[in-house]
Amino acid sequence: MRLKNMRRFASLTYACILLLTGCASAPQREAINHAEDLKTADGYTLIGKKDFWRDYTPTDSSGNITVVVEIPAGTNAKWEVDKATGQLKWEFKQEKPRIVAYLGYPGNYGMIPRTILPKEQGGDGDPLDVIVIAPAVPRGSIVKARPIGVLKLLDGGEQDDKIIAVLPDSPLSGVSSLDELQREFKGITDILEIWFSNYKGPGKMESKGFAGAAEARDIINDSVADYEQKFSTAQ
Repeated sequence: MRLKNMRRFASLTYACILLLTGCASAPQREAINHAEDLKTADGYTLIGKKDFWRDYTPTDSSGNITVVVEIPAGTNAKWEVDKATGQLKWEFKQEKPRIVAYLGYPGNYGMIPRTILPKEQGGDGDPLDVIVIAPAVPRGSIVKARPIGVLKLLDGGEQDDKIIAVLPDSPLSGVSSLDELQREFKGITDILEIWFSNYKGPGKMESKGFAGAAEARDIINDSVADYEQKFSTAQ
């Protein structure tokens, strides 16, 4: 009986050690899921070869957009490009690294460099967001994607649109419009609207519906022009 109790105590002790060390190392484990060429300043900051917001061109001659992947598909850790430093940082909320309390992101979430939705024009003051529908891409990756539409959202009354894009070498690479996406891959647009309308909790986000590739490109071009107008003189 004594030997049995000792074994049970040892097993419980080992389980507690695993639990405690697992909790302590969670930020480090999350930080591993990033592009190989990034430097890890700490468990909460990733530094690229360039400033993620300022040093990449937003579009190319083929009509593709440049996307900095902040949150890989299927994950919940809320990382974002810090506008002050141009680095990727894990957002903190109530003094803890933020984990979105919902299902994992339904695509690779990121931003377009050298863009902004100005607050004085009803935006949120941040770069233009993108959801790239594709298998998970490591955090901090710089990818070229083709915009096919936009999910128009309001966050606390501020414009918080999400450009919808596909990767050229992904299973959805042949999709060129939202109509085609809805026809060939039923349910994806429903998933996107439901997810973004609810991930912050009831009533926090308001969906204004979808618009096609032409309006998406207008929003992209406007956000690039607003960035240039706001920052080109200073830079």
